[in-house]
Amino acid sequence: MSESYIFSKKYLNSLLSASSEEDLASQLAKKDTPLPPRVPGGTSMTEEAIAKRLQRTPLFGQEAEMLLDPQTLALKADYQKNIENFIGTVKVPVGLIGPLRVNGIHAQGDYYIPLATSESALVASYHRGSLLISEAGGCSCALLSEGVCRAPGFIFKTLADAGLFVKWCIDHFEHFKEAAHSTTNHGQLRNLKVNIDGNHVYLIFEYTTGDASGQNMVTFATEAVIQFILIHSPIKPVHHFIEANLSGDKKASTQSFHSVRGKKVTAEIRIPRPLIEKFLHTTPELMVQYWNISAVGGVLSGCIGTQGHYANGLAALYLACGQDVACVAESAIGVTRIELTDEDELYASVTLPNIMVGTVGGGTKLPSQQSCLKIMGLLGTGKARSFAEVCAALALAGELSIQGAICAHHFSRAHRRLAR
Repeated sequence: MSESYIFSKKYLNSLLSASSEEDLASQLAKKDTPLPPRVPGGTSMTEEAIAKRLQRTPLFGQEAEMLLDPQTLALKADYQKNIENFIGTVKVPVGLIGPLRVNGIHAQGDYYIPLATSESALVASYHRGSLLISEAGGCSCALLSEGVCRAPGFIFKTLADAGLFVKWCIDHFEHFKEAAHSTTNHGQLRNLKVNIDGNHVYLIFEYTTGDASGQNMVTFATEAVIQFILIHSPIKPVHHFIEANLSGDKKASTQSFHSVRGKKVTAEIRIPRPLIEKFLHTTPELMVQYWNISAVGGVLSGCIGTQGHYANGLAALYLACGQDVACVAESAIGVTRIELTDEDELYASVTLPNIMVGTVGGGTKLPSQQSCLKIMGLLGTGKARSFAEVCAALALAGELSIQGAICAHHFSRAHRRLAR
């Protein structure tokens, strides 16, 4: 996080040329002036409660209706379990791409995929990649592993206490499973990992979560396990915390990159040369050369994995389909690979170990998001694994398209044409 002293010097000089040191210090100091009225909190969806919240904004009349339009007002009860301090909805443009042919273990078929974004050229790029994949016969996809973890932390007086506590936990894993299962009909506690750091203990509980993304599910289950521990463990912790930042929740981490968080998926395809030339206006050889230099560039920049822009497609898909968009922080890591085969075809693959998606619960219950899941035929029980494989196929489409655009020197041209 360090800055060059040259930049720092120029920046400080620019600040001091406009204000004195005393003025800057006054700007940054605490203020004891009275606060304006707070936003009325809570989950109430009455028109009166919404109106009181909107009074805290500078919006009036038609401006307020851009958030609280008649349809939103009529469906306000549908949002009650997904939002607090409700004042309306934001309309994000949704584009449709496809067909994207997926030959997966779970996902089988030609999918039309909704993407919600305000970034021009994104939908066009993924659409092109999807058509290329489909014309080549579709991509093969496989879900390789799945699991969501929660990592509570415990503080003890001594290392000896920490070690004895870990031994007791290992001996009582079956009791932990019973406590966890009492909170859910869908989640399963399948593994326990331990990490001792001096007098600190991290317990990493790994769960399967059925068709839900499962973050609340594993939190509630782990809370039940902790209560069992506090009651029955002969070695009492000085302090305990339900999450000690070792789960990889909503952040890119090498731990989940090497294992799984959510669903680990991979997709591959072989594309004949004529299709590369037709759709991407470049050659397989040049795409391999670009992948070589970009992979090294990713290593030099310290990336976790090496890929072009998984986050673009995943964020747009998550937003459209009621997923937790913050999970893109962990979902958008992985490895893209491009090679030239002996048959003069382009081989391309993606592997993403942290796809956090669900087809039940959470935002999947909201009206627009349900519609988007229905477009793909992926709403409800038994669909989450298929959804994860579709995510891999989408990521592959995006990688092929952006690399093709860069190789054909069309990358800036496409953004200039579509964004202006």
